[in-house]
Amino acid sequence: MQLLSKLLLIAAGGAIGAVLRYLVSGWTYLWAGEGFPWGTMSVNILGSFLLGFLWALSEQVTLDARWSPFVFVGILGAFTTFSTYSLESFNLIRDGELHLGLLNLIGSNLLGLGGVYLGFLGARALLALIR
Repeated sequence: MQLLSKLLLIAAGGAIGAVLRYLVSGWTYLWAGEGFPWGTMSVNILGSFLLGFLWALSEQVTLDARWSPFVFVGILGAFTTFSTYSLESFNLIRDGELHLGLLNLIGSNLLGLGGVYLGFLGARALLALIR
């Protein structure tokens, strides 16, 4: 498959996934309230379930090469990257690489939180310079 075709499939799937994320998350907040990030959690859990389900199917059933980037990278990637993180951690642990799976789980969470914190501090420092 040509790169341009693959990118267009990913972009089309990404548009669908982003809209689905907005709708599912918004519906969840309407249903559960906004005191806790239920919308994000519901999207992450649903996306992880769907990715695991579809990944298991794809290991047993041969699909057209166009469906993988459209569904896995496009739709589910835009719906939630958390599902990819979960699948990669699961595969490492399933393949006997417990230490790498745990490193991915712990490292991504701690470093991700640290990245948010540093970005927050950086933006505050930049704003303090500008004002």
